[in-house]
Amino acid sequence: MILEQSTTFATDNENIETNKKKLYGVTKRILDIILSIIGLIVLFPVLLIIAIAIKVDSKGSVLFKHKRIGKNGKEIYIYKFRTMIPNAEEMINEFNEEQMKEFKENYKLKQDPRITRVGKFLRQTSLDEIPQILNIIKGELSIVGPRPVIMEEVEKYGANKDKFLSIKPGLTGYWQVNGRSSTSYEERMKMELYYIDNRNLWLDVKLFFKTIISVIKKEGAI
Repeated sequence: MILEQSTTFATDNENIETNKKKLYGVTKRILDIILSIIGLIVLFPVLLIIAIAIKVDSKGSVLFKHKRIGKNGKEIYIYKFRTMIPNAEEMINEFNEEQMKEFKENYKLKQDPRITRVGKFLRQTSLDEIPQILNIIKGELSIVGPRPVIMEEVEKYGANKDKFLSIKPGLTGYWQVNGRSSTSYEERMKMELYYIDNRNLWLDVKLFFKTIISVIKKEGAI
């Protein structure tokens, strides 16, 4: 009898947790859609000005599409304003030894010669990431979540790879507002996994507003 009651209690707790997760997921998706649509409407004049500035500053398209790994390992293409010269990928082969080492460790450079004048400003203010609102509306990203990564980065998570891929990547997240470019990749992975283990609506709200403050202060952007 005691064993049956214990089993029933455990099952009830599991059902409660499952329902909480479902409610959290549905609520988060609704907020993602509403806030993204509002964001597109409010920021439309800014988007137009940025698009014109990019075209005037350098040749090439206004938007840049990059392949990343989304939830459950699905390949997605995230949108950004173009911040680099058109042949940026080819220039990787021209990096010196020190640049190549930094690029392989962090998948970016603090002093990247490929970034345009307008692109530098967009990165410093994180305005280059606004087009990812389209990915949020499509359901490929969430407003808050782990940073979307390439396959080589996924492999770095080792035994935690499935956990990392268990939720949608985000436009912003725990790592972005807690050091970002001033942290090592190892620290970044710990932060991403911490968010996944502790995510809830209140944490998402706090990270959302901390992101706004970080963007205003230009903290951690390169």
